[in-house]
Amino acid sequence: MKKIMFTLITGLMAVVLAACGGNEESKEAKNDDKAKTEETDQQKELQKQMDEMQKKLEAQQIDEKKTVAIVNDKEILGSDYNSALAYTQGQMQQMGQDPTSKEAAEQVKKQTIDSLVGQTLLLQEADKKNYKVSEADINKQLDEIKKQFKTEKEFEAALKKSGMEMKTLETQIADDIKFKQYVEKEVPAAKITDEEIQKTYDQYAEQGKSTGQEVPKLEEVKPQIEQSLQQQKQQQKLAQQVEELKKNAKIDIKI
Repeated sequence: MKKIMFTLITGLMAVVLAACGGNEESKEAKNDDKAKTEETDQQKELQKQMDEMQKKLEAQQIDEKKTVAIVNDKEILGSDYNSALAYTQGQMQQMGQDPTSKEAAEQVKKQTIDSLVGQTLLLQEADKKNYKVSEADINKQLDEIKKQFKTEKEFEAALKKSGMEMKTLETQIADDIKFKQYVEKEVPAAKITDEEIQKTYDQYAEQGKSTGQEVPKLEEVKPQIEQSLQQQKQQQKLAQQVEELKKNAKIDIKI
């Protein structure tokens, strides 16, 4: 009997307390609901904008089997173009630019084709100089890619979703390894002077101060600056090589 009474009293106390604070809690609940609704609406709007942007980006793609260009005897297909296109689009977005505007779309298209033509010419040059990729090297790189997935089935599902066959992936891996070999041998990392590093750091520090950002000490960012300058010089040399190779190449752009 005491147990039953205790339960009833406890329940009654809860009802009374809820009634006493009802107005305040009701207001807070309404405010919380309103905030959640506004947050949900914002998320929906953001998702809508992202979906619309994705549609615009995909609209720039072309038929995967379409021939984009022929470089000497090498045919570049739409599948290659679409992969390079996505990379170029991503770079522009990282810089805060809209790759889907009319002016940018032409720039993206030209940049993508130039990139593909340049890569093809350099790979052809690597073949002429007998750069080889072993099956062991390909399998090693393939294993690294597979490690990003929990199971073999997940990897196979992702590969299927991308529309890529295993043979195509292995070819791309081989080309990637061969390209890196060529760059390391033919365009080794340039020596960067302390003066170049200091000049770049000063420019970086000036920009940081103008925007009110805290600028780290030179010693803290020196390795990154040196690596960045080396990459810039490599890219410049590769661009020069591409221009030289173009002089004797037969290039037919189809789009």
